[in-house]
Amino acid sequence: MTQTPLPVVISCGEPAGVGPEVAARAWAALAGEVPVVWLGDPRHLPQGVAHQVIARPQEAAALSPDILPVIARDFGPPAVPGVPDPAHASHVIDTIALGVSLVRDGAASAICTAPIHKKALKEGADFAYPGHTEYLAALAGVDDVVMMLASDQLRVVPATIHIALDQVPLQLTPDSLRRVIEITHAGLRDQFGIAAPRLAVSGLNPHAGEGGTMGLQELAWMTPLIDKMRGEGFDLAGPLPADTMFHPAARTRYDAAIAMYHDQALIPIKTLDFDKGVNVTLGLPFIRTSPDHGTAFDIAGRNIANPTSMIEALRMAHRMATA
Repeated sequence: MTQTPLPVVISCGEPAGVGPEVAARAWAALAGEVPVVWLGDPRHLPQGVAHQVIARPQEAAALSPDILPVIARDFGPPAVPGVPDPAHASHVIDTIALGVSLVRDGAASAICTAPIHKKALKEGADFAYPGHTEYLAALAGVDDVVMMLASDQLRVVPATIHIALDQVPLQLTPDSLRRVIEITHAGLRDQFGIAAPRLAVSGLNPHAGEGGTMGLQELAWMTPLIDKMRGEGFDLAGPLPADTMFHPAARTRYDAAIAMYHDQALIPIKTLDFDKGVNVTLGLPFIRTSPDHGTAFDIAGRNIANPTSMIEALRMAHRMATA
């Protein structure tokens, strides 16, 4: 007998943003392809979405596929599209924690997180984390995680994430880059089924330092580190000039690219595949994906937000969980 797959839980994210509507539209578009349970205040779903409040994810399997299963939480004040309310902050945070708990307890297969608004969380609940990724690491009790942006055209990892550009050379060290390479390699092997991952590592400086004339990090420690890890069995190319890593022929030579800072990584994938990019956190003891966009307050509540990234995030979570 075929066992019913566990659902992917969707945390509601910022209720004044597009999270609830893209979740509802993605669920409708997938039409049962991916079993889901939405976590949040049902009042924040778009008007007319057929839903049923349940107590546990296991109850979702008994519902008709045209009914969205919801584990409900009362967020207090109603949500106003485009206007984040700090009073919702603690509930947004608690919903993420609930989703993680359900996955870790074996009641759900993965968590897909809708976008949060960090300023509202800081103002309303003194949220101490730069973003989802760091909070999920704290919930999991792990020190090192990796943010991967993935689509059919490209997988890319920023070695440093939400920090100012002038802090990148200070935080980027041989130990930190080694951990990013190790976690990315393990994630591609264990969660994406790539037996021998090929990784391309960018330089930090223009033209990867051009022999020391445009920066010294590549000569001083990046090249020695990559050479050492090659000797340990890692399939690595680099450090490579970032401006020549992302054209079509170059992308056929690796399974993921590791870039040194946020924009060096995210500009290529958002240019190549803006709507289908998915945020995946590697290094967690559970599966987490997210759409690669923000709260989009300017169009929230109009039910016109593109659900493609949420659709792909749910598909990827389900594939990773059932592989």
